Amino acid sequence: METQIESGRMKRLAYRVPEAAEALGISRAFCYMLVQRGELPSVRIGSSIRVPAAALEEYIETLQAAAE
Repeated sequence: METQIESGRMKRLAYRVPEAAEALGISRAFCYMLVQRGELPSVRIGSSIRVPAAALEEYIETLQAAAE
């Protein structure tokens, strides 16, 4: 598997829900709701929920396609 490097550091592959919410410009509560409804894919690592970086991009692409 190829390592993602960004500015000499490893690129993050997944974000905590509050971080994902900030990246999307939405509230933390709304982001948790999207995860709960399955509209924003997520993974569990132990007891914590993480949103893959690719899922954030795919979610935005889905919204853009729906708006066209």
